[in-house]
Amino acid sequence: MQRRVGLVLAVPLLVAVSALPAAAAPTFGRPSVAALQVGLRDRGLYKGTIDGIIGPQTTRAVRKLQRRAKIGVDGVAGPKTVRALGRFSRHRLGSRPLRYGATGWDVVALEFELATHGFPSGAFDGRFGPHVDDALRRFQSWAGLPRNGVTGASTLAALRRPPPRAVLPLAWPVTKVVLGNRFGPRGDGFHAGIDLKAPVGTPVYAARAGKVVYANWAQGWGYLVVLDHGHGERTFYAYLSKIAVRLGVWVGKGVQLGSVGKSGAEEAGGPHLHFEVRVRGAVVNPLPALP
Repeated sequence: MQRRVGLVLAVPLLVAVSALPAAAAPTFGRPSVAALQVGLRDRGLYKGTIDGIIGPQTTRAVRKLQRRAKIGVDGVAGPKTVRALGRFSRHRLGSRPLRYGATGWDVVALEFELATHGFPSGAFDGRFGPHVDDALRRFQSWAGLPRNGVTGASTLAALRRPPPRAVLPLAWPVTKVVLGNRFGPRGDGFHAGIDLKAPVGTPVYAARAGKVVYANWAQGWGYLVVLDHGHGERTFYAYLSKIAVRLGVWVGKGVQLGSVGKSGAEEAGGPHLHFEVRVRGAVVNPLPALP
């Protein structure tokens, strides 16, 4: 349940955070390699993460496909190898406008580009359905483009620009930092924040001063607090066991927002804080903004 507090919380608590070097922004792989990995996965040849990076698992899967297709086995996904994936590999991103209902290699590449630019659409599966359509339209709005749900030249040009990043310095929202899942590709999807492992009841603190714009239960998030810090930047604190602030108050950096729990969609993973940063609605890697 949401706990009510009587006063605006403006004076930050001092939080002693255990030292942990912040990781650099993740190096995302190539959309074309992500599409290759999905094509290999759909044929039962690849079981790794769809991360767009050519690694040992991807190379082994390519060799298996080459042996199956009875072409030269060198582990390199050249034109003959790609054609062995059949209809799935017919179109490269940009070779045709993409819209609702499309399938194939170029759709995976679009899904991967959208995710790495802050607009994940669920599993990388090469199917342009409602989740991809929503993510594409939100990206187009974010980029100042017509929200038409079609990948024209202007949308593709916007996707070639560098991904957004956090613009404000942040503090760790828990005092003892044990980093779990990081920001970026995970399994067949994309993890939009970082997970900070901690026992149930561990205090969760504001990473920066801001206004509480959400403090309640949210489907898939469990108990959730969202702070608006201005400059288009918001921080999300999810899977809480309880909430310690109320909607509309201004809180200082280091003020307790709630406590760690396992109330969200990932409760099977054990208690942790899912911490997310968004800039004008695009999810960005929090780690470069943390000390």
